[in-house]
Amino acid sequence: MNAQSESERQEAAHLAQRAVIVKAERLTKQVATPDHTLVIVREASLEVHAGEAVAILGASGSGKSTLLGLLAGLDVPSSGRVWIDGEDLFALDEDGRARLRGRMVGFVFQSFQLLPALTALENVMLPLELAGGTDAKARAAGVLGEVGLGDRLGHYPRQLSGGEQQRVAVARAFVTQPKLLFADEPTGNLDSVTGDHVIELLFQMNRERGTTLVLVTHDEHLAERCARRIRIASGVVQE
Repeated sequence: MNAQSESERQEAAHLAQRAVIVKAERLTKQVATPDHTLVIVREASLEVHAGEAVAILGASGSGKSTLLGLLAGLDVPSSGRVWIDGEDLFALDEDGRARLRGRMVGFVFQSFQLLPALTALENVMLPLELAGGTDAKARAAGVLGEVGLGDRLGHYPRQLSGGEQQRVAVARAFVTQPKLLFADEPTGNLDSVTGDHVIELLFQMNRERGTTLVLVTHDEHLAERCARRIRIASGVVQE
């Protein structure tokens, strides 16, 4: 047995000992159009283990962002099931899914999704306040300091560059200390240099906190940063 296959075997054995934090079983999303039924995701089954960094890789229109939305419970499947940390996501109502996400999940989106009427500090405080956490202001300021924005707490999104806005979004994702982080094309609206800086920050914080990362991207180079890659084409998962 060569060194590479032995390394892969050891990694597989180590992975098998970790808890499954995300599991999808025959997940399908279809939408009726005037002419036909469009299948966006077709019977996708996959598992993500705690502590993994997994890339969902596919071209534009492949269904990867829809799959992420289903895994996170932001969208409802036509059929199939998803479990997060052993909890059946679609056995919960919409409020129940929101509560589960609030205590377990962080998000980083391509379009930043910051509230324009709130400062950087207030945007990062928001998930803590919604969860009823204490010391929201101090905790949010601390994480913004970690991402290099300690001197920009009072700035509104319109006063920040794209890279700074995405760093606020990264701080917001990590401030609740989630077990699971979903990132959807996190560098899609950034130039290559700024995007590289944001990705370094994202992976660094993910390693330091031991978070499970599920990253959606069309970028092969970015996907290679993850330990495992799951490809999707025309809605079909090919691992």
